[in-house]
Amino acid sequence: MKTNSGYSTMAAQQKQEEKLWDAVKTSAMVLGTGLLIFTAFMNSASWYVQKIWETSGNFWQTAWLNLYNRFEGKEWSLFLFGAALVPALAFWCFNGILMVADVTGKPTFITRYRIQLGKNDPVDTKKLRQAIYTALFNQFFISLPMLVPMFHVMKWWGNTFSKELPTFQWFLVELSIFTVTEEILFYYSHRLVHLPLLYKHIHKKHHEWTAPIGVVSIYAHPLEHILSNTLPVMTGPMIMGSHIVSIAAWFSLALITTSISHCGYHLPFLPSPEFHDFHHLKFNQCYGVLGVLDYLHGTDTVFRQTKAYERHRVLLSLTPLSESIPETPKRAE
Repeated sequence: MKTNSGYSTMAAQQKQEEKLWDAVKTSAMVLGTGLLIFTAFMNSASWYVQKIWETSGNFWQTAWLNLYNRFEGKEWSLFLFGAALVPALAFWCFNGILMVADVTGKPTFITRYRIQLGKNDPVDTKKLRQAIYTALFNQFFISLPMLVPMFHVMKWWGNTFSKELPTFQWFLVELSIFTVTEEILFYYSHRLVHLPLLYKHIHKKHHEWTAPIGVVSIYAHPLEHILSNTLPVMTGPMIMGSHIVSIAAWFSLALITTSISHCGYHLPFLPSPEFHDFHHLKFNQCYGVLGVLDYLHGTDTVFRQTKAYERHRVLLSLTPLSESIPETPKRAE
């Protein structure tokens, strides 16, 4: 009986591994196909944008050359400026506005769109200070040192500090690849840190905020910040050998979008944060960024049955959540 039980357990494990591998292959195929279709579509649409870009091309090219000459060939300083300073300013300026709303409840045109009604109203200032300290620690003592090996990889490619800016069309191709790369790496690394042992010692810190705010996007254990926050964003530019301007734009965009997904407000004209906010509420749903891998792996099934999903699907939400029917789903055990 014990032998048969052992064989059945091994068979079940093997079957589960095969299902997971099939799902990974399917995910790669779907994402790859989606990337090709998206790139083909954007080639036609971006042709018109490229014409507009070219009319102001001399301005941007001249501005870049002026900046390049200011650094007098000091590529490390230029790299720090583009890959560290510009994204950090974007992150803290954006989150500064959100933190004012979190602490004071003003301006009301932001707070009236709060997702989890009654939470962080106002935010606990002690917890907020701790989140700020951790975010600063991760930026200065984790992300910044990781730029050193990245700098050498980019130097090896030889295109990062070119005096000629990339075309707008090429930047869109890069952006597509960056996004797909981040989705794959973040989804699987995020699911990894949700394993009981790793969750208890690493990821639990991030989930102290069941109702997140913007700055919590990089409030994490140092190992998680390396594995899930930084590497998925850095890998795309390193694969592509991207220009420092593309890197600065991508890092800034990634930091702002992850801040939006954690901000706790479903604001008009901005991407919906309902997906990741639900993850903080339920813990075992919605692991990814785009939601593609969650759909393929079935890790968004509960989310799809909620009003939060209905709100998430609306491209432009102008109705404050306080005026809609509130929903208070129970947190998963």
